[in-house]
Amino acid sequence: MPLLLFLFLIWIAGFETVTYMLQGGITHQDFAGHKGTIHTGDVQWMTAGRGIIHSEMPAGEGEQKGLQLWINLSSQDKMIEPGYQELLSDDIKTAEKDGVEVRIIAGKSMGVQSPVYTRTPTMYLDFTLKPRAQMNQSIPESWNGFVYIIEGEGVFGKPASSPVTAHHVLVLGPGDGLSVWNRSSKPLRFVLIAGQPINEPVVQYGPFVMNTQAEIDQTIEDYHYSKNGFEMAKYWRSQ
Repeated sequence: MPLLLFLFLIWIAGFETVTYMLQGGITHQDFAGHKGTIHTGDVQWMTAGRGIIHSEMPAGEGEQKGLQLWINLSSQDKMIEPGYQELLSDDIKTAEKDGVEVRIIAGKSMGVQSPVYTRTPTMYLDFTLKPRAQMNQSIPESWNGFVYIIEGEGVFGKPASSPVTAHHVLVLGPGDGLSVWNRSSKPLRFVLIAGQPINEPVVQYGPFVMNTQAEIDQTIEDYHYSKNGFEMAKYWRSQ
């Protein structure tokens, strides 16, 4: 299980980050004055847009475990104002049937829709299967997706496939739905993440994700000279 050690100050632009806490908590703050703490089961969906400088630090002692996903923004959304959506654990929609429980962070499962607005159409589902449970999840035909196994082991795709254990990633092909069997004596937990391809060129420089090298160069210049969205960066320090 990946460990999130939030001991840094970073500037980002052109995409979104989705932070899902599995254990512990983090305190987040940015140069626009936003500050908050998320705990086990909470989600922070941050849109960097044209640029944001922020820090993430452990909230308390002990291990801080979680997942952080980067979601690219389309060219029409890369220069929007930064923003946040935060979901407390109790506010995340859930559904359960035949030994399968799902937390619906984004998208839809078992007829239940998440309230999260996704600029890039996205599915983010946290499944737990009891021993001997089986499930099927549809995925839009044109989408790309992957599975990350948090704990346990399961059979993915076809009944004759070999079991896959925790901390492995399975990349799904376009048009694949997802079928899973838990044939073990312990619960299986995994996240299914999928999204609609943007089909635009991607140029990345560290935490800047744009469509062209010229846009990357401009973003670096904006950061260094505190302009075009980075005006508050020059004197800001995390607390």
